[in-house]
Amino acid sequence: MLHRRSAMQACLLLPAIARAQGDAAEWRPTQPMRIVVPAAPGGTTDIMARMLSQHLQSRFGINAVADNRSGGGGTIGTMDVLRAPADGLTLLSGNIGPQAIAYSLFRNLQYRPESLAPVGNMIRGPNALLLHPSIPARTVPEFVAHLKANPGKLAYGSSGVGQSPHLSGVWFCQLTGTEATHVPFRGAGPLMMDLVAGNIQFSFDNLTTSVQQIRAGQVRALAVTSADRNAQLPDLPPLRETMAELANYEVNTWFGMFAHGNTPPGAIAVLNREINSFLNMAETRARFAQMGGVPMPGSPADFSAFVQAEIAKWRGVIQREGLQMDIS
Repeated sequence: MLHRRSAMQACLLLPAIARAQGDAAEWRPTQPMRIVVPAAPGGTTDIMARMLSQHLQSRFGINAVADNRSGGGGTIGTMDVLRAPADGLTLLSGNIGPQAIAYSLFRNLQYRPESLAPVGNMIRGPNALLLHPSIPARTVPEFVAHLKANPGKLAYGSSGVGQSPHLSGVWFCQLTGTEATHVPFRGAGPLMMDLVAGNIQFSFDNLTTSVQQIRAGQVRALAVTSADRNAQLPDLPPLRETMAELANYEVNTWFGMFAHGNTPPGAIAVLNREINSFLNMAETRARFAQMGGVPMPGSPADFSAFVQAEIAKWRGVIQREGLQMDIS
């Protein structure tokens, strides 16, 4: 009798299980999608959003657009996503700045890690130390000597307060005992325009967005921030190899997709599958290689664990350096 009752209960549960599985498998957008870019056009955050929006549009047959909402070190765009319905139709093209560094850097941050659901990582790569060609330095030691001879007179740009290029510059100056003026921009695109024009003298920028200007000779690259050389520009040494003071220096940046923290798991699963499908395409891998980046496929759980590790890493760096600021 017990066996028969258990069998009957199992039969009653099967339709509910099937419905739950069907809901997760069958989720698909039936309305236009939006990928919020918390930066100006032209940077890697923007490029990832535009590439993925094209993929989602072709896969689902709906309109998908990248929507630039820059400012506040990426926090303005993040809050825009959190104000949108948690239905999977709005994604955030996130990165190391607003989704890892910001939690320790900003005193008045309006969101926490649990506010967002990691959907899938996309690409990682180093930053590069870039100079305007007018700067008389061709090695990192020569550049450090130039900074020390002109304390506080050179300006360096970043893609926004709290982004990895900003902290790359802060850490570099502190380790080398140099002074420079930080000039934040609303993304990598405007930053590069001013660096090429000579309005700022140097920057730390994502290699993925600066490699074309480096190859064209518009800017002079001295080194990368990663521990190893990059296959696209193998002649560039890691900063940690150029001077004893920089032996512990290492910064890697990354870009991935997030959703509102209350987004249904079924929607996240489908979107993660599409991100991985996009990353595994030969043309995607070829484009990433040209940019000097590496694809980062994986599950939402993989991405979540990665983000948590990044938050902990940057919390330690920021606390050691005593950095704290308010979002303006």
